[in-house]
Amino acid sequence: MISDLKTQIRKYFVGKEELVENLLICFFAGGHVLLEDVPGVGKTTLASTLAHSVDCDFGRIQFTPDTLPTDVMGTEIYNMKTGEFEYRKGSIMHQVVLADEINRTSPKVQSALLEAMSEGQTTVGGKKYDLPKPFMVIATQNPVEFMGTYPLPEAQMDRFMMKLSIGYPGENEELRMVSNMLSGTDIGTIESIVSSKDIIDIQEKVTKVTVKPEIQKYAYEIVEGTRNNENFVLGASPRALLALIKASQAKAFIDGRDFVKPDDVKSLAYVVLGHRLVLTSEAKFAKADVKKLLDAIVVAVKVPH
Repeated sequence: MISDLKTQIRKYFVGKEELVENLLICFFAGGHVLLEDVPGVGKTTLASTLAHSVDCDFGRIQFTPDTLPTDVMGTEIYNMKTGEFEYRKGSIMHQVVLADEINRTSPKVQSALLEAMSEGQTTVGGKKYDLPKPFMVIATQNPVEFMGTYPLPEAQMDRFMMKLSIGYPGENEELRMVSNMLSGTDIGTIESIVSSKDIIDIQEKVTKVTVKPEIQKYAYEIVEGTRNNENFVLGASPRALLALIKASQAKAFIDGRDFVKPDDVKSLAYVVLGHRLVLTSEAKFAKADVKKLLDAIVVAVKVPH
């Protein structure tokens, strides 16, 4: 089923196989993804393709400078007939939500997503409303150097299990995109091959994947290494450790195992931890590379046998 899902997504999204796998790992682990890249490389296409392939209710929020928190969370409207306030759903009330160009809106609106992403609910007028399950936010953002963008606060970044980058496609991939366009291949024609109930079942099975104490300690020492590194003013949080463990469980499940290996943790360290790390001013001035620094930390940690 997972192999079929990968194949289905790659029919419509022309890109790297590792990227598609990481997206599924995050989905099965119950996390959220931040896609950062230049415009036009397929961020929206990837999110839409996933939602259509798994038969999940799909919603899109196109963030702009004038987007309001109520556009995301919903609002209460007074019904004159009944004399009561009624909740009108916001764009967040979907199973897979595409938060498009999230860093083009104000920090106040960005923060409206925090409760939904961390607790699976939203509060409007003092009342709590549960979000549908499964629930996943796939946010896209342009690089922060682009005009009209607002950097996401650290608290928001920490809510994303992974930060992924699509990158420009290779020659063969780009020509295949042209072929798909000319042949009329369209996301609207995607057939769902997995139900939302199947995804919930998979997420439940992922939580049962065994993580031995020595693997837990291995992941902890990697995270702890980011906190003790002089190049980082802000290391990875406890939430980051939990995300790394959950993602490793999902990777093991996708690979057909019921236990996590050190390689699972190692291979996911950067996509799970990288966006949570904040360089010191000196490191930025020296143009330090977060990935190289994190790779050095991973190499320095003793691998359990």
